Amino acid sequence: MRRFLLDSGIASDFIGRRRGVFEQAREEIAQGNRIGIGIPVLAELVFGIEGSASRDQNMRRLRSTLSIWRLWPFDEAAAFEYGRVAAELRRIGRPMQTIDMMIAAIALTLGNCTVVSADSDLAAVPGLSVENWSK
Repeated sequence: MRRFLLDSGIASDFIGRRRGVFEQAREEIAQGNRIGIGIPVLAELVFGIEGSASRDQNMRRLRSTLSIWRLWPFDEAAAFEYGRVAAELRRIGRPMQTIDMMIAAIALTLGNCTVVSADSDLAAVPGLSVENWSK
């Protein structure tokens, strides 16, 4: 069993059924793999929805999708991993957004987890498996 942690952009594509993300996720689930998001991604999705013109409709879609996704926490282990990742990226001169480092930390603490992202920044995190499901 593999885990796939969606970043904010890919999660949005899943909800909106854009770029083949929903279909790829469905294939992975059929193979017994788990699809989910981290709590920081949920916060970012809610923030985007709150400012959208279709707030109520988008919020319903998000809430409905939460029944499909695993919701992985940013817990104590992830906090320590975040600190390690952030320090390592600083040492190599590779700045990254805080939320991306939080996503990476959650994935690294879960084990056997691939981050799904169209953002090439996450590939700079040593030891992190990253795929892009956007077509």
